[in-house]
Amino acid sequence: MGTTAKEEMARFWEKNTKSNRPLSPHVTIYKWSLPMTMSIMHRGTGVALSLGVSFFGLAALLLPEQFPHYLAVVKSLSLGPTLIYSAKFALAFPFSYHTWNGIRHLV
Repeated sequence: MGTTAKEEMARFWEKNTKSNRPLSPHVTIYKWSLPMTMSIMHRGTGVALSLGVSFFGLAALLLPEQFPHYLAVVKSLSLGPTLIYSAKFALAFPFSYHTWNGIRHLV
């Protein structure tokens, strides 16, 4: 009869301990580099954009009023220009970064 997974793991670790093999490197030993950071940001902005598009599309389907109504509600809140420009930047940055980084990757 064959061995169980638990027995196989015990045999593996026993052999590894006896032979004094080093463990494989962990993420913490790698130095952060610009390409690594850009890759992580590219993936993050891609996920954020897909979630944002899905959320706004779902909201457009489920909310009872049309877009001009919700635009008027936002205008009636009298938010300061700092908050408005920050919100615009928060919407525009992921799109532009993801687009330009994708073009850079293709080139």
